[in-house]
Amino acid sequence: MRIVAVLTATQIVAVFPVLAYAQSADSTVTVGSMATYTEGKFGTDQTTKIWYVPTYFQYQTGALRLKATIPYISVESQGAVLSGGTVIGTSGSTKPVTRSGLGDIWLDGKYTIRGSGGMPDLVPYAKVKLGTASAADGLGTGKNDYETGLGLEGIIGTRIFPFATLGYRWIGKPEGSSLRDIATYDAGSSFTFGEQHVLTLMFAGRQSAQPGFPAAADAIAAWNYNLKPGSGLQVYVDKGLSDGSPDYSVGIGGQVRF
Repeated sequence: MRIVAVLTATQIVAVFPVLAYAQSADSTVTVGSMATYTEGKFGTDQTTKIWYVPTYFQYQTGALRLKATIPYISVESQGAVLSGGTVIGTSGSTKPVTRSGLGDIWLDGKYTIRGSGGMPDLVPYAKVKLGTASAADGLGTGKNDYETGLGLEGIIGTRIFPFATLGYRWIGKPEGSSLRDIATYDAGSSFTFGEQHVLTLMFAGRQSAQPGFPAAADAIAAWNYNLKPGSGLQVYVDKGLSDGSPDYSVGIGGQVRF
């Protein structure tokens, strides 16, 4: 059994979803969704509230995983600048508004290179954030982002699955903006209890995309209940550890593997 921590979307990061499965040569399709609520000041003087509901479709064949995530987003804020579903800065507006619509679509691919002799698996990945969220409504930048990186996935005994990821993201920069490229990272471990319960604890963060704003750092706990391999329910909580993070996030969702 291998525990895979799949991180996406708000990339503070909300854990989404942690799947327990055995890799095989068979091709599978997984469909999942998670409703999340995030609240915090994100380094500004005003509170921003984000309702984020991403639905994803993942295709796996052997060591290759391809995924598309299509989110709905609703934001109540006073001039917050968002990208990929999370706050990266402020526009300086003083008028509080609520805007809703299609969020930024994510496309990503991973390939697992199995370790041997006690070495961890290597998981190179690449992802693209399509700028589909409305820049006019403050839901995104309207520009594409590109990220690549490397993950490590290991196993200790039969029930502990540590992991870590380091990536670099090229930020799409709207005309006149001061946004900059950033590093992203996470580290943690999943723990299995029987065949159905998986607990994941992790630390995740990223550099600030806007000069003068603090970097993000978060502590995350997620619990999965697997109804069958690759299918089940999940809840998670996220506590921000820096001024660049939300005060908290909570989420509940599930996935079905075919």
